[in-house]
Amino acid sequence: MSAKARILDKLRHSLAGTEALPDDFDATLVTEPWRYPPEQRIARLRELMEAVRTEIHLTSQTQWPDLLATLLDEKQLTRLLIAPETDHGRQLSEHWQRRSDAPALHAYDRPVEEWKHELFHDTPASLTGTVGAIAATGSLILCPDRHEPRLMSLVPPVHFALLRASTIHDNLYEAQRALNWRAGMPTNALLISGPSKTADIEQVLAYGAHGPKDLVVLILEDA
Repeated sequence: MSAKARILDKLRHSLAGTEALPDDFDATLVTEPWRYPPEQRIARLRELMEAVRTEIHLTSQTQWPDLLATLLDEKQLTRLLIAPETDHGRQLSEHWQRRSDAPALHAYDRPVEEWKHELFHDTPASLTGTVGAIAATGSLILCPDRHEPRLMSLVPPVHFALLRASTIHDNLYEAQRALNWRAGMPTNALLISGPSKTADIEQVLAYGAHGPKDLVVLILEDA
């Protein structure tokens, strides 16, 4: 028996004959102070995220590819890393096939070991989806997977994130319930409130030290 198995076996025996305490958790303690009318959620999220230098744009499900192309042109970004197997990756690829002036799209479609130098040195921007956001803290929720690995939102200097307005929740508790994390937590969940920053060196605030120096959020408003 391995050390891990022995530890788990010991824990199981120690719980034998015990009864679980009733769950009297009062959810209002973590929800009531952080509730917002639906029409205020975008404004609250935007206020908090822009306060930490996040760039926010409102758009629609059909117009965001053109807006993204404009933003890339304004920022002089000629390459964009995407996940081609996602719905938004396919939508962007199909839309930009009709544009001769669109920046080059590059797919995250192989192990990082095969293109580490290109990823870290020649990939100025990336696009990822989100699974939601939290109005109370001004945070995006990302759940990286094999299609959109964590490095997509961590390595490129500029991170573009798509957020559907209908997935903005009042608080973390309600987000967890909406995403049904009780049935199974994601293997990797990220809360992102702004671009990477640190003031460790001489107390001078610097951006991009541990991740993207710019975060751009495209909020897709509901029809």
